[in-house]
Amino acid sequence: MLLLSKKDIQQVFTMKEAIEAVKEAFSLFSAGKSEVPLRTQIVSEDQSGTFLFMPAYVPTMKAAGIKVVNIFPNNIDKGLPSAPAQVLLIDGETGFVTSVLDGTFVTQMRTGAASGTAFDVLAKKDAKKGALIGTGGQAACQLEAMICARDLDEVKVFDMNPERTADFVQQMNQQLGSYGTQILAAKSSDEAIEDADVIITVTPSKKPVFDGNKVKKGATVSCVGAYQHDMQEMDPVILTRADKIYFDSEEAVLSESGDILIPLEEGTITKEDFTGDIGEVILGKLVGRENDEEIIVFETVGIGTQDLVTAKAIYDKASKKGVGTVWE
Repeated sequence: MLLLSKKDIQQVFTMKEAIEAVKEAFSLFSAGKSEVPLRTQIVSEDQSGTFLFMPAYVPTMKAAGIKVVNIFPNNIDKGLPSAPAQVLLIDGETGFVTSVLDGTFVTQMRTGAASGTAFDVLAKKDAKKGALIGTGGQAACQLEAMICARDLDEVKVFDMNPERTADFVQQMNQQLGSYGTQILAAKSSDEAIEDADVIITVTPSKKPVFDGNKVKKGATVSCVGAYQHDMQEMDPVILTRADKIYFDSEEAVLSESGDILIPLEEGTITKEDFTGDIGEVILGKLVGRENDEEIIVFETVGIGTQDLVTAKAIYDKASKKGVGTVWE
């Protein structure tokens, strides 16, 4: 069994490769070539955290896996990741666990790569300005995926905590300097999304974190943080303005995301407004962006196929390069 730490993964795997892995995962999922039960959720006794168990199996890859990921938003105030996790990669022919990966970093990469995939597939080709709302544990990979998918001139970042925003911006300008994108702190979400071509929200908020009326024509919005029914970082107004609404998995989103469930219950939108899963676009079964004026929304809650395909790609590269710790 190969143990792979964050450092090991960073040594062998890039965000560009993560986006390609997630594209494959969405394609496999939409083609019905993966088995992905809805994830099991258990809320902690004091309601401050959630334990999630996400299994998946892809017969053509001869691999299965399960991710144990625990969402504790208050960890950010303790200097800890908000989504500690481990991924177990399983041989589909023997049932043996072949690898245990740092699931926190795998989650960050594949979740960022979901937004990266959405922008690569759905955003305007000449997108130049980005906005990121939220600076928690998922934010760094979301930011990298955004600028990896499109050659952005600048990204404006907003968080309710100005000091954390400033520290995040400084750190990201250093870490992601090779991309040549200017990363700036915004004083408000309005300032962040002003004139933005691509927008990511990645917060645990229970109320909208931006004004949907101020999103410009042609923008692509990826909402990442709302993994429970009472969470709603997306302004429902953007759903009424959107020309197309895509999901990683409509079934998964409708099982848990307040971003979509609350507007449905309030009658702001109906299921007739949904376009479909992004994997259908990748497979050529659904149309994507048709012009540069369309506003497109992507809602993602994460599916086990993403973790499995990403973990398998990391494991294959690490094995080939002799990276990681073998546990016998």
